[in-house]
Amino acid sequence: MPLQRARGEARAEVRPVGGRTRLARLHQAGCLKLRFPRLPHGGAEAVLINTSGGLTGGDRLAQRFQVESGAALTVTTQACERVYRASSGRAEVATKARVGPGAGFAWLPQETILFDGGALQRSLEIDCATTSRLLLVESVILGREAMGETVLTGSLRDRWRIRRDGRLVFADDLRLEGAVSALAGHGASLSGNRAFATILVQAPEAEARLDPLRATVGNRGGATMVDGLLIARLVAPDGFSLRKRLIPALTALAVEPLPLVWSL
Repeated sequence: MPLQRARGEARAEVRPVGGRTRLARLHQAGCLKLRFPRLPHGGAEAVLINTSGGLTGGDRLAQRFQVESGAALTVTTQACERVYRASSGRAEVATKARVGPGAGFAWLPQETILFDGGALQRSLEIDCATTSRLLLVESVILGREAMGETVLTGSLRDRWRIRRDGRLVFADDLRLEGAVSALAGHGASLSGNRAFATILVQAPEAEARLDPLRATVGNRGGATMVDGLLIARLVAPDGFSLRKRLIPALTALAVEPLPLVWSL
């Protein structure tokens, strides 16, 4: 008898009303829920909750967001997502967003923790306008060092596609598969580090933020400009060390304060 697998879908559309961003449409099904805390500023914040308690092979999550012109939406997660050992198949997580002209979208999920034997296939697709503001981050921890966890084998496939006015401006594919610990030990990959993150920014002031971001990233990573996008990579020996550098970087890049769930 096949094992039960988690299925979840969440869709939200926001629009500007009276100088504030308001929820226009909401759909949630299965194990995915969205909660919208009250904020003192005019933007909106959505907190994703996976009630299944983690992911394993065969689980499927789909997340869709639409931000109309003039609105601003920040999406985060209630906690770190955990990817447990898979007996077969992969967990799949697909996130898509459409961001209108003059709108702002911040994708700020907390870290994904990959356990030994875990398998995850993840995608992030954004369709935006030249005048849209974006702040995107994805971070991964290969086992929790404080808990004595080591990821010897596993699978992580991460796919980013960013389109501006219908034109592809950023494409990125990451694949760690098989002997993950050995692959992460190479100098061309993680140089033995167990935590890493990617940040992407589209904003009028993005280029002016390049040098300060490089100073924050330090010698464990790098930052550059590509077709008007500010892109940074960070690596760290463990999740806590990564977060101590990631939070200052995101705070400096964000228009609004970071979600409270990101507090150390």
